[in-house]
Amino acid sequence: MAEPDKKRVVIVGAGFAGFNAARELSRLVGSSTDIVVINSTDYFLYLPLMPQVAGGQLEPGHIRVSLPRRLRKARFVLGTVNGVDSRQKVVSWAGPEGSSGQVSYDRLILTAGSVNKLLPIPGIADYAVGFRTITEATYLRDHIIRQLELAAVATDPEERAARCTFVVVGGGYTGTEVAANGQLMTARVARTLPGLAGQQIRWMLMDLAPRLLPELDPRLSKTAERVLRRRGVEVLTGQSITRAMDGYVELTTGEKTPTRSLIWCVGVRADPLVDDINLATNRGRLVVDEYMAVPGTVDIWACGDCAAVPDLTRPGQVCGMTAQHAQRQGKLIAQNVAASLGKGTRQPYKHHDLGFLVDLGGSAAAANPLNIPLSGPAASVVTRAYHLDAMSGNRARVLTDWLLNVVTPQEMTSLGVITAKSVPLDVEHPRG
Repeated sequence: MAEPDKKRVVIVGAGFAGFNAARELSRLVGSSTDIVVINSTDYFLYLPLMPQVAGGQLEPGHIRVSLPRRLRKARFVLGTVNGVDSRQKVVSWAGPEGSSGQVSYDRLILTAGSVNKLLPIPGIADYAVGFRTITEATYLRDHIIRQLELAAVATDPEERAARCTFVVVGGGYTGTEVAANGQLMTARVARTLPGLAGQQIRWMLMDLAPRLLPELDPRLSKTAERVLRRRGVEVLTGQSITRAMDGYVELTTGEKTPTRSLIWCVGVRADPLVDDINLATNRGRLVVDEYMAVPGTVDIWACGDCAAVPDLTRPGQVCGMTAQHAQRQGKLIAQNVAASLGKGTRQPYKHHDLGFLVDLGGSAAAANPLNIPLSGPAASVVTRAYHLDAMSGNRARVLTDWLLNVVTPQEMTSLGVITAKSVPLDVEHPRG
């Protein structure tokens, strides 16, 4: 319990925004304020490296850091927030084994994050796997390996071809990186399976947008597409799927493609918690001002994917749902909340773009640090250096994984501990 004279700040979610908000707030106010962090897992996940986990480049545990260890000046609660009463200033949560509780607040920081965005396409919820959690990334790695192993002993050519076809829907950062890293992994695994000699391993990356990576400079998009096409990935722009069925998907062109692997990387939407709070929203995200305070309140702030933070560099627009924005917003929102407690002065959020990075697996990447376009090994070095710097821990473990991948063959086996029932796309993932 907090001391009677202490103010309490409750932070909902510990993704990029919440984790950085908690760390910065701990530094600014220290023991003078009771900081409570509520998150559905006991770790902070470095999402940008998940495609490398799915591609077998990194161990799943190496992109996670312990919240209790990293947030020693905060009180950590393992639970999923299921209600916010802004009038009574109380947050309700449910624990993983049936427990529940409530905590009052003087200041509330909402960083609930986002969940997979589903489109009204028949069969998606039944046959696709998403890519928002470490569980999904680990399952996808196992699933891909398993499909190739089963294909190697299949006697039916049509079954073998279906198991060797991988369809990725969504040509943004995530989909592009998943396809790039996944293709490299299947090429490595196939070389160890004599039954797949001469068998085509087919990767399809599709998006309704007119080009791959529409968020990037066209030159970087072309670089990424050129790398993928050179490896045999089928990049299908202006196309998507109209339905998913048991054993195949139907494309917008009418073509039916047999596959056992549909990977959904279309995008994300704000966590459903936002819908349950009686606060104004903008396209599903909480409305906030340039200081990330919720208008009409004096004690609620929000940032990251769940908040429509104004982009002062583009009047009338809001910041994108990216890790780069969330990390920076988290740090600044902590300063603004500290200012409301009498420590420092508040500042508006103004993003200064440092460029974009796309990892294409191996030594390939596309990047434009400080608006300098790079590709190939140079871009790969910059991309990985950025990730190491941005990570909050386990840098040595990640670097060791990368170095070992260069000098020794990887053991490409499945863990066999995560089933398809553990990663249903139609179940919204917890906050944080």
